[in-house]
Order: sequence, then structure tokens, then C-alpha cells
Amino acid sequence: MYQCTTHAIRITVKPAFLEEQSHPERGYYVWAYTITIENQSGDVVTLKSRYWRITDSKGKVQEVRGEGVVGEQPTLKPGESFEYTSGAPLTTPSGFMVGSYQMETAKGQAINVDIPPFSLDSPYAQKQVH
Repeated sequence: MYQCTTHAIRITVKPAFLEEQSHPERGYYVWAYTITIENQSGDVVTLKSRYWRITDSKGKVQEVRGEGVVGEQPTLKPGESFEYTSGAPLTTPSGFMVGSYQMETAKGQAINVDIPPFSLDSPYAQKQVH
């Protein structure tokens, strides 16, 4: 589990390798990640958009931007949370993701909320001991 808090918005990430959707023999690996967004601030906030930076184990970077998450732009009152699950495929057996949410308070103030970096590890990734 990975966690960070920005502007009193706590983001928790739980990644999981999806063996049944992956095809290592073809260089195709899939992960699901469940994210919980908790509004610990005193303001109402709405998630407007997202940004992801996905890096595979060869260093190839993919950037993804889009409105909302899973087709929604959730509004969270103080103390409320929102949870969703999405996925990410890679052509390597490991990698990592990091990103941010662009949110807006009820007063119209734009805030950037960090998504903590998290690793995408599969049983097919080579382990090294130093």
C-alpha cells in the first residue's frame, strides 16, 4: 500500500498483478490498482482531471492525461472518500506509476494533489540482490 497527503487530500494506492489477464510469453503484463481519495480538508473538492507518468522496467515512459477518473468527476465533502479501481498494461514484467489529480474547491480554487509513486511488480520480474 502506498499513501501520501497533499492539501489535506489523502491518496492511498493498492496495486495488484493480474495473472489471469497477463501473457508473459507475449510480453504483456497487467496490473489493477485501487485508489482511495479521502477529503480530510474543510473544503468541498471536485476531481477535475488526472495525470499519470507510467515507466516500464526498460525506462520507457508513457504519459496519460484525462478528465476525471473511471468516467466520473467525484465531488467530496469534508470527511468523504471515493474509491475506484483501474488498470495498467506494460510490455515488461515490472515498472512504476506516479501522478496527480487536478482538483477544484467549491470556491473555484485549483489544487494539485499528488498520487504517490507505486511499483508494478510481477512474479516474472528478475530480482537482484545487492
